[in-house]
Amino acid sequence: MESPRFEVLPLTDVLDQTARLPEETTVTVTASASYGLEATVALCEKLAAQRLYAVPHLAARQVRDTVHLRDLLDRLAGAQIDEVFVVAGDVTPPAGPFADGLSLLREIEESGRRPRRVGIPCYPEGHPKIPDERLWTALDAKREHADYAVSQLCFDATVVCRFLRDMHDHGVRLPVMVGLAGTVDPATLLRIGSRIGVGDSLAFLRKNRSMVRTLAGPRRYRPSRFLAELDAHVADGGCAPAGLHFYTFNRLTPTAEWVAEVAARHVE
Repeated sequence: MESPRFEVLPLTDVLDQTARLPEETTVTVTASASYGLEATVALCEKLAAQRLYAVPHLAARQVRDTVHLRDLLDRLAGAQIDEVFVVAGDVTPPAGPFADGLSLLREIEESGRRPRRVGIPCYPEGHPKIPDERLWTALDAKREHADYAVSQLCFDATVVCRFLRDMHDHGVRLPVMVGLAGTVDPATLLRIGSRIGVGDSLAFLRKNRSMVRTLAGPRRYRPSRFLAELDAHVADGGCAPAGLHFYTFNRLTPTAEWVAEVAARHVE
């Protein structure tokens, strides 16, 4: 909880919320198939101007060619943004020669413009369109080009910790930021969660009576239970996450306030 990351969508109306964050807070910006990488980079430039630590998602399938990639990296460097998060992206067909995250990671290395830090995603519950075996093969290949990974949104801390152990068994020794939902209203969580491919997690929620009551009611979802379960696994030595990555769905202020409140209680 000392240095959480907050993920937002590339919409400029979030800037009113990010302006309230402490300086140097890490804010990551997703790559939108609808708005393109321009929206992601432009928002990151504005976040950097707010003295936040901005991390753009670079979606491989949205990069047109090597010139486009180098222009993006030069632009980020010019804004003193020295970290990127590389994903495959959902554009079909790809806009250029990069069909997956690995091909873009390799091109970033070859460009001579690699940022100081590079992150990649990982999937504790698998991917709805990619077999598990291919996911492990890709993760093993990408680890040589990455400094850390962020886990896809999950509501079951036991599943996340099991995945971290599986990563170790597969020889993938990357630090992993655990991805979890921030403080969001139930309708937003269910609507966006089902759209971004976390059906198994949502099924887990529906099987959990207490969580169903939370989602069915007017109150916002809070990650308290997830964090308590994660903390128990860490205390038992069965899990060693590198940090927390909050998916805010642009409900940033409630999440940041909740995190600050919890962190303050622990300090006390």
